[in-house]
Amino acid sequence: MHAIENGATGSLRRPVRAVYWLLRACHPGPTAAVTLLVGGLAVAAGRSGPQALLMTAAVLAGQLSVGWSNDAVDAARDAVTGRRTKAVVAGEVSAGAVRAAAVGALTLCLPLSFACGPLAGTVHLLGVAAGWAYNLGLKATALSWLPYAVGFASLPAFVALGLPGRPWPAWWSVTAAALLGVGAHLADVLPDIAGDLATGVRGWPQRLGRRRAALLLPLPLVAATVVLVSGGPGPAGATGLLAVVASVAVAVGGVLLAGVRPKAPFLGAVVVAAVDVALLLRQGTGLG
Repeated sequence: MHAIENGATGSLRRPVRAVYWLLRACHPGPTAAVTLLVGGLAVAAGRSGPQALLMTAAVLAGQLSVGWSNDAVDAARDAVTGRRTKAVVAGEVSAGAVRAAAVGALTLCLPLSFACGPLAGTVHLLGVAAGWAYNLGLKATALSWLPYAVGFASLPAFVALGLPGRPWPAWWSVTAAALLGVGAHLADVLPDIAGDLATGVRGWPQRLGRRRAALLLPLPLVAATVVLVSGGPGPAGATGLLAVVASVAVAVGGVLLAGVRPKAPFLGAVVVAAVDVALLLRQGTGLG
């Protein structure tokens, strides 16, 4: 009797475990961060609850497709470098299952994006296409930063073009988002540079090398702070100036501490990125 019960329990646990690992394969941290950012921008831009949810769902589907396609494409390379935290390498789900999930999410992303408006949907899908292009080959070139810049820049543009009258996005929001994307690229790749080089991936950060990439990491993020403060609606004010000073101080501090604390530039970049996101959300109503 106990054997039957244990067998039944095990058969129930297996699908749950597979779903858990499949969700891990979508890169849940970046996926959640980007999705929540767009939800916040949509609310800040004055979208109603249902409209904001629609935009958020479209971005979630797009990010899931990019995350899953990344793990599906990199499965063989991850196996070579022994990345047992990856679902496919750990043997918890197959590369085919992850690939099917990516295609399914992309298929769902298409109608959700266009439901936000034809122009807005086209811009969003351009950003999603940039993510797929990165996974399918651009990540191994000197232009590896470009899909991140395009993908992040498409987010405020997607929100703005989905507003009534389809206003063109403010230049500073698109530029700052693109700079955030470049910083995100450096941050994402930094921990894996050694493994990437061992498997022949020579993107922009890999060509720089770990030390130079770490030192460069805060710069596009600080540049985004300056763009948001100087280009945003209204005068910079004390809050804006304080944000710039704080971002520069944190970034410089991280670089100076790199010799004794190798993770200091990365931690500093996280703080500066948080400042940038807060500024972008605060000024979100200026998207149009």
